[in-house]
Amino acid sequence: MTSFAVHIPEAELEPDPLDPSQIVSGSPEVSGKVLWESEDGKQIRGIWQITPGVVTDTEANELFVVISGRATIAVTDGPTFDVGPGDACVLREGDETTWTVHETLRKAYHITLP
Repeated sequence: MTSFAVHIPEAELEPDPLDPSQIVSGSPEVSGKVLWESEDGKQIRGIWQITPGVVTDTEANELFVVISGRATIAVTDGPTFDVGPGDACVLREGDETTWTVHETLRKAYHITLP
């Protein structure tokens, strides 16, 4: 791995279409960019963005920091988080979540896969 710096708010992202079964309401669109991935594929760092709407997901072991936008993340049988710029969030492997995205949300993330 080489050292690098990225200006996250202006980084160009690539479309990453949602599975239609994940969309609860609205027409959210997802885009992202992997910045680095370990040789074994178990560590991933990148940028991810979603436009307003409501979606469900099953999470990986992830730490992320919100760069812009706002969302409410409800973990099934767990807590609900309101996140916005500057907030850090940790989601556990297997958490079933519902994301209500109020304003287009962009985050920088680190995922650890089993």
